Amino acid sequence: MTAQNGSGFLIGLLYAALACVAVILYDGWVLRPKRDPGGTSASEPVLARVAGWALLAIAALALWRMFRYEAVDFSVLLVVVGAAAGVIWALDAALFRRRRLALAAQAGTPRDAVREPVAVEYARSFFPVIVVVLVIRAFLFEPFRIPSDSMMPTLDDGDFIFVAKYEYGLRLPVTHTLILKTGTPQRGDVIVFRLPPNPKIDYIKRLVGLPGDRVRVDANDQVYINGKPVPQTPGPIYRGPKDEQWNYAGVGTAWEQLGTHRHRIMFANGPVKTGEWTVPPGHYFFMGDNRNNSKDSRWSGEPDAPGMVPARDLVGKAVIIWLNLDMRDGPLWGRIGHLIH
Repeated sequence: MTAQNGSGFLIGLLYAALACVAVILYDGWVLRPKRDPGGTSASEPVLARVAGWALLAIAALALWRMFRYEAVDFSVLLVVVGAAAGVIWALDAALFRRRRLALAAQAGTPRDAVREPVAVEYARSFFPVIVVVLVIRAFLFEPFRIPSDSMMPTLDDGDFIFVAKYEYGLRLPVTHTLILKTGTPQRGDVIVFRLPPNPKIDYIKRLVGLPGDRVRVDANDQVYINGKPVPQTPGPIYRGPKDEQWNYAGVGTAWEQLGTHRHRIMFANGPVKTGEWTVPPGHYFFMGDNRNNSKDSRWSGEPDAPGMVPARDLVGKAVIIWLNLDMRDGPLWGRIGHLIH
């Protein structure tokens, strides 16, 4: 599924959810007071119950969409759902609760026995939870799923990781406006960033070039920064996921030192992307640890390649693996808790 098709699917789910919410609210705020003036009934009519179950199914489909595909900002969904819950709760408190209690009093129902419509109960319960989750995701930690091989052997396709959002600055959700600068990216950091040609897509690569650097890659996969070679120590033959495939079978690895980071890289079978690049002010140059199978800053000008990444598109620093659900060889439980270097 493409990013465009995935976004259209999510928009369709949103319209369906709005229709279900409208049915539930119309029943709870307009029909229920006539049907149950005492406000004590726990039952819902068939249409409202069907709408409620449909809403749960839509929420499950939306969550599946978020985990399965990468081109939608989950913060947008949290903001939309949180705002809807807050508006429903506020409207009920301002307009409908007083009428509900007045009708119940006329029917002789004690105040503490009056039941809220189900939609209002859900909104009141979920609103603070959504706000807490949104704050954590926006300013502290956000989960991401690795969707490709470009960071092997450091990260495998299917790894779920946590990204520290506070490392380089606190940004508002959805708009990504910087409100507080907290740190500076360091050479060798593994960073999640928004793809400059399409900010709906997140990429993860290793930071190689800082603003003003000259980065060169030769035919032997040796990286030079400002004319000096980045230290590489030969490592063992790659053994790991997909090592039976042609492009990974029997390929070499190396230990590379970028700044304070010592990490493994690998050289998949295939052409080496060579060249020399100068990093503009306010931008960063990224490469994948899977050097010959990574669309990174070396591939400038292509729609699915990042080119030079502006500072505003940095999302956060990858810090830890918390799960892998790649079922080809069974869940990779041994990767859980690995720090990302």
